[in-house]
Amino acid sequence: MNSLMEISAGVGIANVVLLIALLTVYAKVYKSTRAVFTIGLMFFAGMLMLHNIIAVYAYFAMQPLYAVGLLPYFAVIHIAELAGIAALLKVTL
Repeated sequence: MNSLMEISAGVGIANVVLLIALLTVYAKVYKSTRAVFTIGLMFFAGMLMLHNIIAVYAYFAMQPLYAVGLLPYFAVIHIAELAGIAALLKVTL
């Protein structure tokens, strides 16, 4: 497996971990406030988590199909997403 693909997969897994933490916080907020807005946040975090799970699976299942020239872009996209999720988690806590 190409090292850039391994980096993308690792960052994708880190994204899933942060999104699980975010979903946990949102679930606690919803439980105490019953705010409808929180359901939207939970849906958004869930869709991001689904995206990352599918991406990580695709890296392992379809590795030979990815063009090597695309791998740096995938890595940067996942790293940018990680930064955004980390910032969102920080302001949420």
